[in-house]
Amino acid sequence: MDDSLPELLNTTVHSSDFYLQILAIAVTALCSWFVSRFIKRQIVRASEADEETRSGAIKARVGSATYHLRDLTFPVTNAILLGIAVAISREFFAQQWLVQLVQGINFLSIIYIAATRISTSQSVRYFSLLVLSPLVVLYGIGLLDDMVTVAEEISFDLGNIHFTLYALSRTVIFGIVLFWIGRLSNQRGVDFIRRRETLTETTKELVLKTFQIGLFVLISLIILQIAGIDLTALVVFGGAIGVGLGFGLQQIASNFISGIIILLDRSISIGDYIELEDGRAGTLRELSMRSATLETYDGKDIMVPNERFITTAFTNWTHNNQKQRYPIVFEVAYGTDLEKLFTILRDVVSSHPRVLSGDDLPIEERPDAEIQAFNANGIEILVEFWMEGVDDGKNRIGGDLLFMIYQALQENDVEIPFPQREVTIKEDRRKKS
Repeated sequence: MDDSLPELLNTTVHSSDFYLQILAIAVTALCSWFVSRFIKRQIVRASEADEETRSGAIKARVGSATYHLRDLTFPVTNAILLGIAVAISREFFAQQWLVQLVQGINFLSIIYIAATRISTSQSVRYFSLLVLSPLVVLYGIGLLDDMVTVAEEISFDLGNIHFTLYALSRTVIFGIVLFWIGRLSNQRGVDFIRRRETLTETTKELVLKTFQIGLFVLISLIILQIAGIDLTALVVFGGAIGVGLGFGLQQIASNFISGIIILLDRSISIGDYIELEDGRAGTLRELSMRSATLETYDGKDIMVPNERFITTAFTNWTHNNQKQRYPIVFEVAYGTDLEKLFTILRDVVSSHPRVLSGDDLPIEERPDAEIQAFNANGIEILVEFWMEGVDDGKNRIGGDLLFMIYQALQENDVEIPFPQREVTIKEDRRKKS
């Protein structure tokens, strides 16, 4: 036994297949180095191009992820090329153990970088340490195929479905890996799409939801394929489930389709100030595939199903034009010099910095004052002005203008009438008689 091991090593080292494996490892390493250098440059250029559009926190997070992504380029490229070398060695040569061992080392490097540097989840690190790393070690020393053969012989039935231990283990392991990759891809995809300044907010939401749904469907199909489930058999099963869900989840499906229609026709956009038919109003902060979130100026959120924007009327105050016109109504006493009053009111309203005024504006957008009605107690005056945005929250100027108008009326001795009644008490003459 002691003599056979040195003899085996001597035979292995002096065989032509051994040197061919060394040559394959050297060639793949050299090619991987050139390819990884090129990929790293592209990553750095893309990162520098987007750096100015990011905030501080996002810049730090994306910069860290980009740095570690650069670390993965060489082991991933080398592992792919070594996989090709392993396939060629199995086809034409008697040995491939050295190439397979080096490929396993590259796999371990990928797992280590992904688990310790890219992912911040403790569960991912434990999964990589306790599950993926032992499998890679078994692959590197050439024992994984034997374990797969044993696992395929262990089988069990679940109803009419036949499972093997290998198929079940493969589905669980690849499912966890794919969902982690999907979650990471979703986060990076969301950040990338939201940073695109060339897209409108509505287009961003549409692209974002399409990306998330497509990613979920793709990962689900891959997992079903890995599990060995015939996808054609799911067509009939999916049709039956679709009929049942169509009745049970009709409202959800309606909101989902309505959300797609809203994103496509662009009738509402993020930042629009929307007033519903029941009088509730707020700024559109978020638009999902199920509902829209209106944020009111008093700090409340109104969750509105997407279907309401399709089936009921609503008022979009700022979708096409941020300019809004607002009225102020009050009364002055009969006998007031209205020509002088109108001049004072126009000057007072125009003096507010948030009110649109000036000779360059169309006459219909300049501050104006006029008689609206003749009432029992006085003359009703209408003051109209235009401003950018909605008169509420940070743009609230209605209260300022009322106070400024009141001060101007006081300074110019303009009387604001109020109801007055005279009560006359008549003596009862029947008592005197």
